[in-house]
Amino acid sequence: MIVLRKKKLHKEPLLILLVCFVLGIFAQDYFYWSEGYVFIVLIGSFFLLSLFFLKNFYVFKFRSILLGVLFFSLGIFSHFLHSQKPELPVLKGKENITFKMTKKLNSNEKNRRYEIIGWKDKELFKSVLSYPKSERELDFNHYYKAEVYINKLEKPYRDFQFDYAKYLSRKGIYFQSYLPNSISVGERNDLSFSEKIRQKRLNILAKIDQTSLDKRSREFMKGIILADRTEMDKATVRDFRNSGMMHILAISGTHMAIIFGVILLVLNFLFPPKFRRHKIVLALLLIWSFAVFIDFGNSVVRSCVMISAYYMFVLLQRKTDLLHSMAIAGFVILAANTNQLFEVGFQLSFVAVFGIYWFNQPILKYLPQPKNKFQNFMVNIFSISMSAQLATIPLLIYYFHQYSFISVIANLVIIPFAEIVIVFSLIMVILIGLSFNFLWIENLYNVVVKGTLKLIHFFGEVDFAMNEMLPMTLLEMVLLFSVLYFLRFMIKKMSIKSFSKVLYFLLVFIALRIMLNYRATKIEEVLVHEFFKENIVSAKEVGKVTFYISQNADQEKLKQYIIEPYLTSRRTKEFVVKVLPENISTIDINGKNYNVGQ
Repeated sequence: MIVLRKKKLHKEPLLILLVCFVLGIFAQDYFYWSEGYVFIVLIGSFFLLSLFFLKNFYVFKFRSILLGVLFFSLGIFSHFLHSQKPELPVLKGKENITFKMTKKLNSNEKNRRYEIIGWKDKELFKSVLSYPKSERELDFNHYYKAEVYINKLEKPYRDFQFDYAKYLSRKGIYFQSYLPNSISVGERNDLSFSEKIRQKRLNILAKIDQTSLDKRSREFMKGIILADRTEMDKATVRDFRNSGMMHILAISGTHMAIIFGVILLVLNFLFPPKFRRHKIVLALLLIWSFAVFIDFGNSVVRSCVMISAYYMFVLLQRKTDLLHSMAIAGFVILAANTNQLFEVGFQLSFVAVFGIYWFNQPILKYLPQPKNKFQNFMVNIFSISMSAQLATIPLLIYYFHQYSFISVIANLVIIPFAEIVIVFSLIMVILIGLSFNFLWIENLYNVVVKGTLKLIHFFGEVDFAMNEMLPMTLLEMVLLFSVLYFLRFMIKKMSIKSFSKVLYFLLVFIALRIMLNYRATKIEEVLVHEFFKENIVSAKEVGKVTFYISQNADQEKLKQYIIEPYLTSRRTKEFVVKVLPENISTIDINGKNYNVGQ
């Protein structure tokens, strides 16, 4: 169990320096300062740091500020290095390229999707490749050569759309391509060690597909242990999302903590207590080996770094400190790649950990005192789950514009059971990987997974708890975090002072929200939305939006990618969809003609 020590934040120097480093990254990403300016800032901050060693009262008084400025400038410099755009080849339309696969992505109805490294006349580039499901799957053992349709990723045409181009550019990807069918294959003899491991993972995924397990059980096992959700059906993913249980599908801190705990339990059974430090080191090596095997997923690496940082205090016989561990993990991850900061999973992970530190002890005071180990386990599950969920609410609404209030209850009910399912799934993957197939175990696993999915589906179908299309600006999110910051003091000790601080920021948040909602209702505009080759027209009046679409348009996809994002950005839920007759392709709005359809 993690030990949470009572400690004031100003006594957490590593955390404060991490915050300064993170602010520098955000500053560089927003302003994108040039090379000359970045080096001037860096040299200037090192000059200020040199004053650190002067024996002067005023320097001594402000040395912590000087150190913060240094780490702020280091954040600017680090992100400048990690955000350099490479020289790209000119690619457009049809191109003959040679490529290799680097990662398998989530599939859609028609195509599998991959991240690839390609070459055009010896010029290297990265791309997302779509490839028909009817064709053979790609692997790491081969080079491929084909004629593909390729184009450079562009910024979204409207402010309310997700900036997919920017998201991929943080991974060094600037192109997307489509391979319709024909492909030439060549055997590779230059696989790196990491590629050999990735291929082994693909082989085990193929072995799982060959078992007698139900399809949903296979996909659940691949997702919960091998971090492969590429073929999982939409209904299952929707149930996990609506119930607030998506962290179960991602290999997160919960998974790694359970796997680490199981490994330690086994090692404790095999070795005497005097080898405690050796057992911890071996357990850390094994979870890092697991991270390598499942392709160094971002959430896996974050979890392993956090666990390693925490247990370094144990190995060094120092008092464990959750915030120090979190700060060390943050520095390690961001030093390797500052673009990790802009991953939603990264932000949620660290905010959740801080939330556990910030709220867990105050919440525990209001819960019944446990009388045995089981009660202690259940009480801690509730308090930790509540703490993490409270802290992550602003981020979840800001990025996903939805939140389910049933998620706290769902986590309380499912997480204890999920621990058993995770361990069972891990055992199943090991058995399948070793080619041991036991029909009765597979049947038992089917029953367990079906029960788990039914339970998650039950929580996911609780409509009254689900709130969708929730608008949230950056300023609103900051105010909501301010409310949560002062909420801790009110939970610890109810007083007029603590209550007034929470009430003040809550009222400011509500006032800002009312003002933004009012401003949005007054917007009147007509927009043409491009969706692949379709034109969709929206006409917004006071408090209502009308969408004009053609008969051939896919209304489900339009709702997901155009209608709901637009309504969320304009803070309205009142809309009408008008399907134009087949013989009409233009509409007149306020005396101006607009094309609808292809």
